[in-house]
This record gives sequence, C-alpha cells and structure tokens, in this order.
Amino acid sequence: MSNKESMSISKPPFFDGNNYSHWKAKMTIFIQALDFNLWDIITDGPELPHIISQEGIKTLKPRSSYTDDDRKKIQLNAKAKHVIICALNSNEFNRVSSCATAKEMWDRLEVTYEGTNQVKDAKINMLVREYEMFSMKENENISSMFAYL
Repeated sequence: MSNKESMSISKPPFFDGNNYSHWKAKMTIFIQALDFNLWDIITDGPELPHIISQEGIKTLKPRSSYTDDDRKKIQLNAKAKHVIICALNSNEFNRVSSCATAKEMWDRLEVTYEGTNQVKDAKINMLVREYEMFSMKENENISSMFAYL
C-alpha cells in the first residue's frame, strides 16, 4: 500500500526541480507546522545580533560577545536552512548552498522557478491576453476548439 504522494510528518517534502509550486505549498505548511518561528525567519529574514557604536553605526556583534538570546536567534536561521536543505536534491542544494540565510535560499528558489514580480506580471498579462483572444474559428467544431486548450 505504498503511495508516492504520501508524506511523513517528520520529513520535509522532497524537491527534485519539478513542480515547484506544488512543493512550495507543501513545504510552507510543513515549516509552519514544525515551528512558526522558522517560517518568520524564512519570510522576514533572521534578526542578526548587532551592536551600535558611539557614532551610531550598526555592526554585527562578534561571536565571542553573543548572549544566549543571540545564539537562539542565530540557531533559528541555521535550523530553517537545515529544513530547506533536507528537502532538496543535489542540484537544488548547489543552487542555494552559498546563501547565508534561509530567506536568501527561499527567495533564490522562488526567483528561479517563479521569476521576479516583473516576470510574473508579464506572464499573467500574456495569459489574460491569450484568454481574451481565444475564440472558435469559423470552420471548427467545439471538440477541436477544446483540443488546443
């Protein structure tokens, strides 16, 4: 009784480079169910520990001066990265392995498979235009018209 679509609640859905939108929806739910703080890290980016100098310049804190709270914040990003990496095949891992944050990883996959907002808008406009121009030709019946849908 094996089903290729069934999933374990302890393993993230696997992404092999195909059907990104399906994987993204499943992965979103998986991460949110695992720990909603991870989802916040992925969508908003991590809150990296920083210090503000006397001149008002914000710089990253050296690791040697991290507090326990700082380490927890850093660990959340590492955990989010780990969940994403565990869901990817080798090719997809290579695509995101240089990213410093889970948000960067998620965004890189999103841009790779969905495009930027400009690309998305262009695709939507093109599909709307095709839909508006769709009509039955004079010498065609309904069956043949729907064949090229």
